[in-house]
Amino acid sequence: MTNSNDIPLAARPIDRAAHRRCDGGWLETAFQRDDVLIVMMRNGDPFVSSEGGLVWMGPEVEKISPGSPRLFLGEDTSGAPVFAVNLPSKFDVENSLVAGVGDFIEFRAAAARMSDLDANCASTARSLFLWHASHGFCAKCGSQTALVEAGWKRECPACGTEHFPRTDPVAIMLAVKGDKCLVGRQANWPAGFVSCLAGFCEPGETIEQAAAREILEEAGIRCDPALAEYIACQPWPFPSSLMVGLILEAETEEITVDDKELESAEWISREDLRKMLAGTHERFFCPPKTAIAHHLLKEWAERTD
Repeated sequence: MTNSNDIPLAARPIDRAAHRRCDGGWLETAFQRDDVLIVMMRNGDPFVSSEGGLVWMGPEVEKISPGSPRLFLGEDTSGAPVFAVNLPSKFDVENSLVAGVGDFIEFRAAAARMSDLDANCASTARSLFLWHASHGFCAKCGSQTALVEAGWKRECPACGTEHFPRTDPVAIMLAVKGDKCLVGRQANWPAGFVSCLAGFCEPGETIEQAAAREILEEAGIRCDPALAEYIACQPWPFPSSLMVGLILEAETEEITVDDKELESAEWISREDLRKMLAGTHERFFCPPKTAIAHHLLKEWAERTD
């Protein structure tokens, strides 16, 4: 059975140790400890080795990019503090102290090669740094805000308004009917790539209602939100969403595609889906294992009912 604790980017998280975030003295000392673990990010991408895992730095990171913004991510199982630093957009690896050690790799590609702990830390850092990049000014009075609480909050010195990192709930859902499931594709996806449908939850609706609404809007298929089955969820740092996976029993079969949202949608059999997951389907291939869509499809494909 699919479990959120085993979903990539969410699996095996470190202890966030939130009680440390307001202790400036402890944080400064922790950043200089011999056992500190520091991940470097640039433009939302992690610094990884040629073998694929994160390159974990120590206090020497200050020599690489002095004064770069930092986040306290938490503590690992040994109690070692874990931080992330955000290097400048134009930071040049080849002319730095880490030349030849690794490189900044596009997050999706990097995440597929990481351990669970690495992926969770990099995902958290990506979401937070991207949030900071777009929330430099107060939404209430327009004044410049300051990073506080080890990167988990911004505060406006002018009006005192506190700003917290946002997470956007997204329903990602698989409509099923009998031995068939509904898959769709967007026009900018690679040829043959199909996936579950998905959409943001709007104000005033539940995640189940959002799922049923999106299926109806995008593909014309009607489902009862009261019968939606929750499967698992996944933090998805593009830039900061929580993907909530659901399976819904379809009440109708005729597809009417909204071409502003999808290029196409169609029903495929469970056997076709199993071939897709195995990489042997003659027409289609499915999302990688790093995406919750893969696990949602796999959950239903492996059922025998």
